[in-house]
Amino acid sequence: MRYTVEIWDPDYGAPSTPELEDASENVEVNVEMAAEEWAPVLPEADVLSDIMFVDGVRRVDASLWIEQPPDFPGFALAATYAAGAVRCNGRASLESAAIGRGLFTSSTADDIVSDVGVYEVKATKGTTPEELWLGIQQRMADLEARVAREAGDAEVVVVDGPLSHHREIENAVGYIKTQKVQYLPLELRSVLTSLLPGFRTPIFLTTTSWSRYSWYLRLANHSGPAGGLVRCEIDGDVSRPQAIRLANRVSATLPRYASDRHKDPRAPQNLYPIGGLERDLRHRLGDRELAIRALRRAAAVAA
Repeated sequence: MRYTVEIWDPDYGAPSTPELEDASENVEVNVEMAAEEWAPVLPEADVLSDIMFVDGVRRVDASLWIEQPPDFPGFALAATYAAGAVRCNGRASLESAAIGRGLFTSSTADDIVSDVGVYEVKATKGTTPEELWLGIQQRMADLEARVAREAGDAEVVVVDGPLSHHREIENAVGYIKTQKVQYLPLELRSVLTSLLPGFRTPIFLTTTSWSRYSWYLRLANHSGPAGGLVRCEIDGDVSRPQAIRLANRVSATLPRYASDRHKDPRAPQNLYPIGGLERDLRHRLGDRELAIRALRRAAAVAA
């Protein structure tokens, strides 16, 4: 039996799901080169000298039941989330950071004033934890966009995750480090799996609810089919030559920030600036036990 051992820490899931959702029917692959000419591309471009990394973290502090007699109590999540931007231009510096707290529910509710801060009501569609979690994700994305604007301009702004919630950020590049969707048709997937470190696929155009150019990049040589593999995407409104130039510069730059296994359990995909930013933001969230106690005291006062 032949097998490889995935380097990515299993506590974080896997860098690629065993069965990827097939979205290849919405993809145009004849963008940079014809499908029959597809081959790994070694980007020949200058690295970016001024690049921004934007990311966010979130935490559910407590699950709440909101009384609404005579009906059954409504479900809510009290959450804290934060976002920040790190600029790398010879040195890494935190340019902007912000924290938000929210009471996510579809029920009628009031803001909760606690010792750790105010949990403002964030109206959310749905009643399940999964649906409310999407509401938290959306507000965190809004906060990420805000800190990116506050941080100022950069040659490229790398946002951790899909570009869908950050399309209004100028020069934004979506950075997807876990693969859940297969965009390439079967006949081109061998190009993807044969990528060497520093090589990328040709760009392709995906058209669903909005259009974006995408490409895959192998950051570093790690075991497993998805080892060191990431996908980048940019808005489809730019010209094709501009998209190719940007793909080359981004692909020439990102491997420089690839993390090592002894420093990050999601290496190499979790880039050093993003990992450092995540640690800083989690510290800013504060202690969860303090938040729980503060929410309980606020509930006792309200009662």
